Amino acid sequence: MKKLILLGLLLVAGSAFAQVRLEGVVKDSIGTPLELANVIAINQATQKLDSYGITNDEGRYRLSLEKNTLYTIQVSYVGMKTAQAAVETTDQPIIKNFTLQNDNTLDAVELVYEMPVTVKGDTIVYNADSFKSGTERKLGDVLKKLPGVELNDDGEIEVEGKTVGKVMVEGKDFFDGDSKLAVENIPANAVDKVEVLKNYAEVGQLRGVTDNQDNIAINIKLKEGKKKFWFGTVTGGVGDSDEETLYLVQPKLFYYSPEYSVNIIGDLNNIGEVAFTRRDYFKFTGGFRSPSRSSGTNINLGSNDIGFLTLQNNRAKYINTKFGAANFSYSPKKTLDLSGFAIFSNSRTDLQENRSITYTDPDLNIPDEDTESNTTQRSDLGMLKLSASYKPNVNNQVDYDVLARTSKESQDQMYFSSVLGDIDQFENTSPYSINQNLNYYYTLDDNNIFALEVQHLLQDEDPFYNAILEDKANYDNTANALGLDNAQIDYNVAQEKRVRSNQVDAKLDYWNILNNKSDINFTLGTIYSKQDFNSNIFQYLDNGTIFQPATTLPNGLDGNDIAYTFNDVYLGLHYRLKLGIFTFTPGLSAHAYSAKNDQFNVNYKDNFFRLLPDFNTRIQLKNSEQVIFNYRMSTNFTDVNQLARGLVLNNYNAIFSGDQELEAALAHNLNLSYFSFNMFNYTNVMARLSYSKTVDRIRTTSQFQPGSVVRVSTPFNSDFADESATAMGRLEKTLGKFKARVSGNFNYNKFNQIINNMPSVNENYTYTYRTGLSTNFRDAPNFEISYRHTIQDNDQGSNRTKFFTKAPSVEFDALIFKKFTFKTDYSYNNFSDEDRTINDFEFWNASLSYRKDQDSKWEFEVKATNLLDTQAQNRSNTGNVSVSAVEYFIQPRFVTFRLRYEL
Repeated sequence: MKKLILLGLLLVAGSAFAQVRLEGVVKDSIGTPLELANVIAINQATQKLDSYGITNDEGRYRLSLEKNTLYTIQVSYVGMKTAQAAVETTDQPIIKNFTLQNDNTLDAVELVYEMPVTVKGDTIVYNADSFKSGTERKLGDVLKKLPGVELNDDGEIEVEGKTVGKVMVEGKDFFDGDSKLAVENIPANAVDKVEVLKNYAEVGQLRGVTDNQDNIAINIKLKEGKKKFWFGTVTGGVGDSDEETLYLVQPKLFYYSPEYSVNIIGDLNNIGEVAFTRRDYFKFTGGFRSPSRSSGTNINLGSNDIGFLTLQNNRAKYINTKFGAANFSYSPKKTLDLSGFAIFSNSRTDLQENRSITYTDPDLNIPDEDTESNTTQRSDLGMLKLSASYKPNVNNQVDYDVLARTSKESQDQMYFSSVLGDIDQFENTSPYSINQNLNYYYTLDDNNIFALEVQHLLQDEDPFYNAILEDKANYDNTANALGLDNAQIDYNVAQEKRVRSNQVDAKLDYWNILNNKSDINFTLGTIYSKQDFNSNIFQYLDNGTIFQPATTLPNGLDGNDIAYTFNDVYLGLHYRLKLGIFTFTPGLSAHAYSAKNDQFNVNYKDNFFRLLPDFNTRIQLKNSEQVIFNYRMSTNFTDVNQLARGLVLNNYNAIFSGDQELEAALAHNLNLSYFSFNMFNYTNVMARLSYSKTVDRIRTTSQFQPGSVVRVSTPFNSDFADESATAMGRLEKTLGKFKARVSGNFNYNKFNQIINNMPSVNENYTYTYRTGLSTNFRDAPNFEISYRHTIQDNDQGSNRTKFFTKAPSVEFDALIFKKFTFKTDYSYNNFSDEDRTINDFEFWNASLSYRKDQDSKWEFEVKATNLLDTQAQNRSNTGNVSVSAVEYFIQPRFVTFRLRYEL
């Protein structure tokens, strides 16, 4: 790996010494410097675009050119005549200034080449062909090469460190609420332009009065030949393994016209290529955003999902997936847009892992535990969204959306614990939810704008849990506490739980534009939430009957039947003022809260009033350079799960009892960020600092049974403040065909808890450093070398642990004879503590494909995954009172032959 890094640095150095600098200033006819003028250099011998640049606020540009070469330099600017000059380079730097004239007639100079990057206000436009080398197959391959654009570890698009919330194709939503489906499925050869829309406003009427600084969208412009025609790819593949025949079928079809669009994506395979994970499903928002998201009130309805084990890096011992998705948009007339999507995913996954758990505080008298598990998961996930937008004129707009989700999942687990023995666990659930959104926007005149947003959520969850503990003696103390019948062959304990949630979130906004520098916003809103929670622990007896136990725990209560309602009525006021490069937005909201729950014939109410201030400052240093500061005070409310006083079996070794009188927490949140997108010196810089302090936060007190790993936990409002801080920075620099990246992250968390009646303060520090170097040659092989170093420092009061992760990786791709595409990637992971290497593992994948020429419809590919036949990967987990090392088994080496047809 060190040799590869050294080779990369030598290539950068060699490339730098082989080039010469051309720079100068671009002005208009009266001598005013022109910012964001486009400058390109065309190699006269090859007739290719060798370099490009954009002028800064002083009108300066800078290009790196080959020595001893004749170039045509073209300079263009909106509203000006394009200037052109011939420049012959030597081995010395060249200074060349340009003066542009007003364009009152058609420009006589024809622009043969498009700028690779253009900046127009809050929009950055990338010409995709300028960054393609011929090895790209999907949108993600193109995005990775664009300056300022990143793909994070989850496969989502990031710009300025912010996750892109919307992807459009030709201005039409592409599976609204997720960017990963676009990254993995849109064909690279269909992409003409990538438009990054910063400060994106969903509603044009609100663009000038709302704060959209965290909203980033991407619009894909298609090549001309892809419009009004079906395009896409159909891929099929086969292979062999010791267990079964391997297969893969991936149809991806698209159609776009001004009136309607259709996208169809399918993926069926048993080789571990996961198109849509459970995590993707639950993160998929469908474009829904809560109306009260900026009100200062946070209420989480909680998740009552079953305890599904999650895939590690989308790998497992066995994965069989079937995925299908369709997206459409239709405009029957100019004033009406209809759209929607449907997603279905079916999967069967086998997981095997071994875990060694060490409890870090010897005073707690908790035995260390080794576990082994073999798990089979079955999952059916479905989602449907329909949307309508009606715009009769520029002053009125009505939007309606409905998003329905349903799923059916089960997990069957054979489990061994060195403390509790053999345990069989079974879980299933069939929840559903329906989310509806109605918005109306009305512009009375240039100075008065109204907006009404109403959102309703109906949700029903029914998780079931069953555990059979075969070694009774190890579980007797817990069984007695639960009141189980011990005159049975084993302890067969189960729990039914049902949580119904109904929530309305609505607000009415009014903006009055006072002048071109200031406006005022009034908000009247409400949140109403109702949750019904029922749970019941019972025991299956040997004779097939069901036994209802009675707990013997002090103050323990059997089962739950609780009704919880929450209401917030608030009035907000915000004033925005623009003074030069500064934009100030102070605000204040007044909230009348009411929270009450009724259980075990006891009714508890918590009514109070609170003022929540917020403040935002934006400093626009330049068109592409800004500093943003945010402060917000918020009130955080819990969901019904924490309030339910009756015993709940979260797991065979985790019993929970809520607190009816929990109070809301108060949080102070500060954020300072800086971003610069500099096309003059090809440098992008992003930095962010954040700090949060939470008072009265809900934490847990846990009581471990003597000599056991079984705990009983109860929540409480901590008298001590919890704190967290984050610092991150990222620097990206482009030197010719090379792009270098350096980034660092620091996370600090401090929280309080009580274990076995002993209070403790936990402090966790995480440091992550990343560096990378990639190339973007159009006629030569490309590589990307990266390195990640992570330090996890965990101070758990009486014990402190420190772990290190070192993870170098390399990717390589080449277009050979313009017919063969070779791709390979290798990664290595080393995990250690301060004394020794605990474990390490490595992965190597490769593929070779053949296409007769660029226009050929057929492509043949041989692809190998896990070439080193790595059997398992390792990781560590840090809990509140323990650390664990996990050995996680994965699929073996697979080799498949694939055939791809392009429409």
